[in-house]
Amino acid sequence: MRIPLQNYHKTSHYHHRENSILHRLHIDMTLFFLLLVLSVIGLVILYSAGNEDMALIQRQGTRLAVAFFAMLVMAQVPPHILKMFAPWLFLGGILLLLSVLFFGDMGKGAQRWLNLGVFRFQPSELLKLATPMMIAWYLAERRLPVKFKYIFLASIFIAIPTVLIAKQPDLGTSILIASSGLAVLFLAGISWQLILYVGGAAAALAPALWHFMKEYQKQRVLTFLNPEDDPLGAGYHIIQSKIAIGSGGTYGKGWLHGSQARLDFLPESSTDFIFAVFAEEFGLIGCALLLLIYLLIFIRSIYIAVQAQDTFSRLLAGSLALTFFIYLFVNVGMVTGILPVVGVPLPLISYGGTSMVTLLIGFGILMSIQTHRKLLSS
Repeated sequence: MRIPLQNYHKTSHYHHRENSILHRLHIDMTLFFLLLVLSVIGLVILYSAGNEDMALIQRQGTRLAVAFFAMLVMAQVPPHILKMFAPWLFLGGILLLLSVLFFGDMGKGAQRWLNLGVFRFQPSELLKLATPMMIAWYLAERRLPVKFKYIFLASIFIAIPTVLIAKQPDLGTSILIASSGLAVLFLAGISWQLILYVGGAAAALAPALWHFMKEYQKQRVLTFLNPEDDPLGAGYHIIQSKIAIGSGGTYGKGWLHGSQARLDFLPESSTDFIFAVFAEEFGLIGCALLLLIYLLIFIRSIYIAVQAQDTFSRLLAGSLALTFFIYLFVNVGMVTGILPVVGVPLPLISYGGTSMVTLLIGFGILMSIQTHRKLLSS
């Protein structure tokens, strides 16, 4: 069937207009659609993990709306503006972390928050973005692969927020921030020989590090090595998580039919251990499909990094993509027992607000890098 020439021009004009609108809004539709699908899945499983509490879903939905709005706002900011403000954002974040040490609010045994009167703010979330931006800014004008002296100075920039956050204490966030900065160094062409030297030195210093760890951190390591040693205490979380994942089998028990979370055997079922709830209800096939969505988001993010037009954008985009992967790897690893429990949420699935906003702002930066590149090249 042949399309009349007049209708063809109308259809072509419509698609061109639609793409033009998306470009003006700086939205990468592939990334946006995948993130939206993942967020909807998160709300569905949270409804089950939260014992069908609609108030919980409403709060999470509101936070998602705020996070997506923040993502779209950040997508409007051109990469060269981000590069201009990167060192000032990093410096401001460090000053806020120092303020937390002296004036921060206590919560659940940790001093991580600044009380601004109207709301409480967790400065460590700011450093999840400011640290890779700072390292990318510092290395952007250097000749790649970078020389050792630049790697050493960049490592100091990474170590400062990592140590300050570890002292709060917040081991999970400090690991993510260190990873985001090290990802930039990796993408900048750090040699494998140096990576092996640093890895060997870290392994040699591990016994000495044990003496500086807090008691609860030591307990986490011991529980990771042998959770059955204290099945009703420190090892309870991970044992119940493994039971939930194993009981899901191939096809799962079905939505709203998972026993571990609904009978309160699985602690933190709506936050850190929500992947175990998903695995019990949707089984191996459901987990494979969920991980496929995460993989597609990661691939799209890496594609944006490869297509970026300047060194700063490439390093920053690549770091954000790798940090997203580390988020996923650490959470799934700790829930399945192959990593110690460090309190890292499952991206866009776990209940919570601050980390979700930070994560989607990072994707807003990726969209900015992609869409501004297209506008410049057109």
